[in-house]
Amino acid sequence: MTDTQAPPQEALPVPRKRFAFRADPRLLGLTAVLVVLCLVGQFTRPELFFTESNISTILRLAAAIGVVSVGMTFVIISGGIDLSVGSIVALSSVWLTTLATQSYGPWIMVLCGLAVGLGCGLVNGVLVAYGKVVPFIATLAMYVSARGLAERISGRNTQVVADLDFLAFFRGAFLGIPALIWIFALVFAVGWVVLNRTTFGRRTYAVGGNIEASRLAGINVKRHLALVYGVAGVCCGIAALMVVARTTAGASTNGMFYELDAIAAVVIGGTLLTGGRGSLIGTLIGVLIFTVLSNLFTLNNLDTDIQNIAKGVIIVLAVLLQFRARKARTSP
Repeated sequence: MTDTQAPPQEALPVPRKRFAFRADPRLLGLTAVLVVLCLVGQFTRPELFFTESNISTILRLAAAIGVVSVGMTFVIISGGIDLSVGSIVALSSVWLTTLATQSYGPWIMVLCGLAVGLGCGLVNGVLVAYGKVVPFIATLAMYVSARGLAERISGRNTQVVADLDFLAFFRGAFLGIPALIWIFALVFAVGWVVLNRTTFGRRTYAVGGNIEASRLAGINVKRHLALVYGVAGVCCGIAALMVVARTTAGASTNGMFYELDAIAAVVIGGTLLTGGRGSLIGTLIGVLIFTVLSNLFTLNNLDTDIQNIAKGVIIVLAVLLQFRARKARTSP
C-alpha cells in the first residue's frame, strides 16, 4: 500500500429486520367482506347475532366443511380438483356407524372413519397420478360410487350412534369451547404448518405451478399427487366424525353438496383453480363468509334459493377477480 492510498474501510453491517409483515390485499378484502356481513347481522338481528350461542353455532357449522376445505386447498394448489369429498364423507359416516363397528368401541369407529377416507383419497390419487385419469373424471367416478356404496351398506336407512362414549367425547367441550371447534382448529393448524413450513407443502406448490419442472427438479410427482389426494381423504374422514357427532347418525345423505361448498370456499379464499398458488388463511375466511351468510339468511327467515343465488354471485365475482389479477400480473 502506498502513502497516497487510503486504507480500506470495513463495510458497516446493515441492520436486518427480524420481523417483516406485509398484508395481503386479497386477505384484507376478504376480511372486510366478513366484517361487513357481521355488521349486517348485528344490524338486522341485534338480539341474536352476536350472542355466545349463535357464534358457537356458526363455528360448529363451519367446522366440518372447514376441515374438508383444508384438504381441498391442498388438492387445488397441486393443480387438481376433487368432486368426491361429499360422497367420501357419507361413506365414512355410514361405515363407522355400522353396528359391527360400534360394537368394538369409539376408537375403532374413529379409525374406521379415517381409514375409509384415506382409502378413498388414495384411490383418487392413484387414478390421477398413475392411471393418468383427468382429476375431474376420476373424482366424479368416486363421487358416484362412494355415494352408491354408502346407500348399499346402510340400506338407505339412517344408522343411529349407540356408543355413548363416542358422543360424549365429540359432543363435549374443553375450556367452554365445543370439541368440534377444537378439532377444526387443530386440523387447520396442522394443515397450515404442513403447507407453509414443510417440504411436502413446497412440493405441492411446485407441482401445481409447473408439473414438468417439478419432475425435472427430482420430485416424485406421481407419488406426491397420490399423497395429496390421500390428505384430502383423511380430511373427509375427520369431517365424517364431526358430522356423525353433530347429527348422532350416519347416512348416505351426509356431506351432500360439500364438494361445491369446499371448492367455493377455496376459490373465494384466493386459491387459483389452475394450481400453484393458494392460502389456507384465505380458505378459512372463505368458509366463515359462507357460514355467516347462511346464518344471516336463517336468522332473517329468508328463502334458501336466494341464499344459493347470493353464493353463486360471490363465486363468479371471486373467479373474475382472480382472472383480472392474473392478467394484471402477466401484462407488461
